Amino acid sequence: MTRSWPGARQTNDVGYVLGLARNKRLQQALGKEMEAARLACERTGEAARCFRDFRYRTRKSWSCERRVIGKAEYLPGKANPRFVVTNLSPRDADAQYLYEDLYCARGEMENRIKEQQLGLFADRTSSATLRANQLRLYFSSFAYVLLHGLRRLGLTGTAFAKAQSTTIRLKLLKIGARLHLTVRKVWLSFSEAYPYASDIAQILANLKQHPAWSPSG
Repeated sequence: MTRSWPGARQTNDVGYVLGLARNKRLQQALGKEMEAARLACERTGEAARCFRDFRYRTRKSWSCERRVIGKAEYLPGKANPRFVVTNLSPRDADAQYLYEDLYCARGEMENRIKEQQLGLFADRTSSATLRANQLRLYFSSFAYVLLHGLRRLGLTGTAFAKAQSTTIRLKLLKIGARLHLTVRKVWLSFSEAYPYASDIAQILANLKQHPAWSPSG
């Protein structure tokens, strides 16, 4: 993960936070914190974590020492140490904030990319021309924006409030229904066996509270 950061000591003023593969030296440096996390986990029966902020340099590949954050986490029955390397100073971000709020945020970004790629077919770019593939990616992106809006505005208070795009598409949109239009109303008739009819009613009620356009005055 990289970003512009006022306190970054780099020529182009860019700060970075990168995952660092663990090795014996790093795990030894985190030994005391791992033991403290293990004892806390055994005492409470829940996951426990501690952090250590220290300087580290590889024996050959790095040209200088760098700041490393070690997350000493112990899950029930399992140790889970992790490390990140950064050029941000402790004044810019302390160890816990840097790991949990800056570094872990990249996981949520990746989840959203994967959601669009797998659930809305952003990976289907097999057309013969670049423009055609770009258009297909546009359609996938538009679909994601629409579904995200539906989730944010319409799915509140339903079982689908945190559902991913695939679930929303298959259970709420890709269904058979009878549509009947009158002068003043739109009627949707679902099969008696459809299990989410009450959720559809709640979603429509939620969306009515957020009209797409309201006349001025």
